[in-house]
Amino acid sequence: MFAALRDAVADLPSATARPLRRLGATLALAGVLAVAAVSPAAATKIQKVVSPSGIEAWLVEEHAVPLIAVQFAFLGGSTQDPAGKEGATDLLSTLLDEGAGDLTSEQFQKKLEDLSVQVSFHEGRDRFEGEMKTLTENRDAAFDLLTLALNAPRFDAEAVERMRAQSIAARRRAEKDPDQIAGRLFMKTLFPDHAYGRPSDGTEATVAKVTIEDLRDLKAKIFTRKGLKISVVGDIDAATLGPLLDRVFAKLPAEGRLAPIAEAKPVTGGSVREVAPIPQAVVRFGGAGIKRDDPDFIPGFVMNHILGGGSFSSWLYAEVREKKGLAYSVSTGLSPMKHAGLFVGAVGTRADKVDESLAIIRGEIARMRDQGPSETELAQAKAYLTGSYPLRFDTSDKIAGSLLAIQVDDLGIDYIDRRNGLIEKVTIDDIRRVAKRLFAEPMTVVTVGPKAD
Repeated sequence: MFAALRDAVADLPSATARPLRRLGATLALAGVLAVAAVSPAAATKIQKVVSPSGIEAWLVEEHAVPLIAVQFAFLGGSTQDPAGKEGATDLLSTLLDEGAGDLTSEQFQKKLEDLSVQVSFHEGRDRFEGEMKTLTENRDAAFDLLTLALNAPRFDAEAVERMRAQSIAARRRAEKDPDQIAGRLFMKTLFPDHAYGRPSDGTEATVAKVTIEDLRDLKAKIFTRKGLKISVVGDIDAATLGPLLDRVFAKLPAEGRLAPIAEAKPVTGGSVREVAPIPQAVVRFGGAGIKRDDPDFIPGFVMNHILGGGSFSSWLYAEVREKKGLAYSVSTGLSPMKHAGLFVGAVGTRADKVDESLAIIRGEIARMRDQGPSETELAQAKAYLTGSYPLRFDTSDKIAGSLLAIQVDDLGIDYIDRRNGLIEKVTIDDIRRVAKRLFAEPMTVVTVGPKAD
């Protein structure tokens, strides 16, 4: 739920022909991925690799399975969309494998399929991310295709219009999806005068205005070596990886022309309701949170797990669902962005039960702020959060994603070793302090659903 909230419920454009073309590659990799588990201990053996030209990556070698997973992130995401052309960066993410260099869209897709290579791209609000997976035997050809996608995308008119049509179709569906509506309205209400308040995937009207020149300009601004983060996991060593990093990334410009994005503070205390013909109401609530580099983030993370992030064990789940039966699910999360921190929550309930549900949620938030959890609850939260951490490192994909996130958040190459210790140090006083800080102001609430009787 909150992965979606973090990006204002951005719905990536759906496709029809694209998945069919990639089916062969997906099936070919499936058998390898099924056994591509890596022991959690192996994830701590991180090497910092620096290519001959100075491109840096973090590498975890795992030679038991003939698979290589690469993930990377550039500075700049949908906040870089030109005003009135929101969705441009999202559209860009769909076009990088739709022809590059001398290869047309069909030729590029056929190469991916024949080589069992998977590539994908995604825009976030603050970052543009990409991923490649390949069998070891096709390593060089896979890196060549990634090089073309990032350095020489074609943006052929036919491909642009085809992907634009798919994007617009997705936007039309989003306009009827209550979760999408609530997510967009929530961000717009929190950030009315900031780039975070704009729809990251655009609207039908804004996507229609994006030109090929806009796409080329965004590529030039975002695809640079400044702020680039790379993680690699799998059947490759440092000596082999270095030159391949240069092949893909060294020819990118050192810096781009990113538009400056101001620090933002979300508007709190607002209340917005949008009527929609759906069976029950979708509610988003929240306010100011904590950025990832804040010393209070880990105490806030533990606090949130107890309040609403721990699913079946959380206070809100117990009170709203189990005791009152008001909602099937209710949850909260911390959403740290580059220029703002958010505390976000969601609940779905009958329209005539929205006020009752919110009253209980506000009461539990006040209890956390004024009293805090018991020592037993804190100990249980710590045990879960530390004990479940190794599950983030049981496949190559998960390891690569975790390493990339650690780099993006600038947590240090030893963070995996330090993380559980940081959680163990959290005290009841820490929880109370952070709760008082987070919940000092009233929440903003957005509701989408039928009129209450």
